[in-house]
Amino acid sequence: MNYTLYVDDNYHYMDKNERYQAGEFNSLERAIKKAKSIVDEFLLQAHKEGMLPDELYRQYTTFGEDPYIVGGPPSTTFNAWDYAKKRCGEICGKET
Repeated sequence: MNYTLYVDDNYHYMDKNERYQAGEFNSLERAIKKAKSIVDEFLLQAHKEGMLPDELYRQYTTFGEDPYIVGGPPSTTFNAWDYAKKRCGEICGKET
């Protein structure tokens, strides 16, 4: 089964003109790995020393990219915002 990874721009919420396709994958695991890397790239670039997890998360939800996967059963979805929230706690060294 093929999985297509699309990416929306949180800054241009619901603007289909800002959406792009980040690839097609033959496994869900590969699609999720790529989606996570897109989120991680933004978070690592946006992170500043001493930043609180909530601050970093706010930056992500305002300006970051929101990857999502199309294909497969609904139970195989990836939620970028949930993943970002978890990663903000890890990157900032505190639980959110």
